[in-house]
Amino acid sequence: MSWIDATTCLGSHDVLFVTLDTLRYDVAAEAAARGETPNLARLLPNGAWELRHSPASFTFAAHQAFFAGFLPTPAEPRDVAQDRHDRLFAARFPGSETTGTGTLVFDTPDIVSGFAAQGYHTICIGGTGFFNKRSPLGSVLPALFDESWWDESLGVACRDSAANQVARAVERVAAQPADKRLFVFVNIAACHPPHHFYAGEECDSAASQRAALAEVDRHVPALLAALQARAPVLAILCSDHGTAFGEDGYHGHRIGHPSVWDVPYAQMILPYRETAA
Repeated sequence: MSWIDATTCLGSHDVLFVTLDTLRYDVAAEAAARGETPNLARLLPNGAWELRHSPASFTFAAHQAFFAGFLPTPAEPRDVAQDRHDRLFAARFPGSETTGTGTLVFDTPDIVSGFAAQGYHTICIGGTGFFNKRSPLGSVLPALFDESWWDESLGVACRDSAANQVARAVERVAAQPADKRLFVFVNIAACHPPHHFYAGEECDSAASQRAALAEVDRHVPALLAALQARAPVLAILCSDHGTAFGEDGYHGHRIGHPSVWDVPYAQMILPYRETAA
């Protein structure tokens, strides 16, 4: 993992946080190894995802943790004396053992309102049902943001959700003043069931999730270009949790199985790229 001092990014960098909903680590790693996700691979250190552990086994709980600053945790054992697995962001609370000198700490209950308090405009492009605002529960996470977007074309049942989500994000980024710093969150729907149609299959599988990720990969450059044309970007890409496709008799998620807890993760600084007028 490349270490980032997030405190040096405040006010100068836009922030992009992308969750590839339900994407398994082994699926993401195999897609990268096969060359099926070249655009994502170019972003990753040495072209490979980092294996991390999710703080939760399903979307709502994982994102509640993420927005409190608890991103997926490095999978390797930590040296307690030398490596505390310090976090990028934190909502201040007494006794935190993972808040270090490079951690951007907010005196707010979540990092979204923390960035907003620092003058950032916060944008949510929803994907899965916990972002659809069709119920009180589905409104909790979107309500954290200055603006939030969801409709059927952005959801899990839409074959073109990745293209539509990126297009909506690019549109909303373009609508903001160039000197306004942004916190942009996108909950990618394509890798969440159902994804069998990306591979022409009848049932969801690791192979169809890989095909869904390849579809996402085709649209990533447009999102990055829109943000990098404004400012340097602190970017985090990860899954919120995985899912089981029959391993050890398990199916789905919200269960304690490695296929659920093991998630792909990457963090990076993307440079500002001035575009021709």
